[in-house]
Amino acid sequence: MEPVTEIQELTPHSIDLAVAAVRDGGVVVLPTDTVYGVGANPFSAAAVSNLLAAKRRGHDMPPPVLLAEPSMMRALTAEVPQEAKLLAEAFWPGPLTLILDVQGSAGLRLGDTRGTVALRVPDHDGARALLRATGPLAVSSANLTGEPPATDCETALDQLGDAVSVYLSAGPTPGNVPSTIVDFSGGRTGVVLRVGALSLEELRAVVPGVEVHGVTVDVEPESADDGVDVEPPASLAGVVEGHSADNA
Repeated sequence: MEPVTEIQELTPHSIDLAVAAVRDGGVVVLPTDTVYGVGANPFSAAAVSNLLAAKRRGHDMPPPVLLAEPSMMRALTAEVPQEAKLLAEAFWPGPLTLILDVQGSAGLRLGDTRGTVALRVPDHDGARALLRATGPLAVSSANLTGEPPATDCETALDQLGDAVSVYLSAGPTPGNVPSTIVDFSGGRTGVVLRVGALSLEELRAVVPGVEVHGVTVDVEPESADDGVDVEPPASLAGVVEGHSADNA
């Protein structure tokens, strides 16, 4: 379909427009509970390439996948550790991204993920309505790489222009802090790669053994910084580059 470069209020009709765009391999902008996201069909390499091109981002930085329901996680992953299930039950829908080993037969075409997939269920009714209509979406933050993420649709339009087929607006996002990312891939039992909207204290109230880069640390509640990216170890650099730099 031809790009719709004006902003559409999020309605059943505009969701239908977005669904058609996604089916055609296009890119759509959508609101989430953190920042605005830019999404595409995660099962189409061409669609994901369009998303990455819109952001001026390489295939070595693949996007995370947003889900409408927590139950959809199992179809895309090889195994979900009990600790990951506990965090998902506690914080989904919400600002928690889980990195898990990908199910080889899932058919995801996200780029160089090194056998992993980053998953999140946003706590936003409009985003989840879209996701129920499209199925899972590859979603990154709706900004050019290196620029601040968009907390309103107008900012996303200014940055991404006609590289996006449909812009869906639900007003300013309720938050501007990105999700917290916890890695359970490769047999890990919970390694925090980024502290975002969820603090270490909140995570450890559910799974006491979560670590930061393989080293368990004690963090006083008042010292936990919810907005800081955590520098990854060399062994995880590709995973973190791909799944934490710009996720919505």
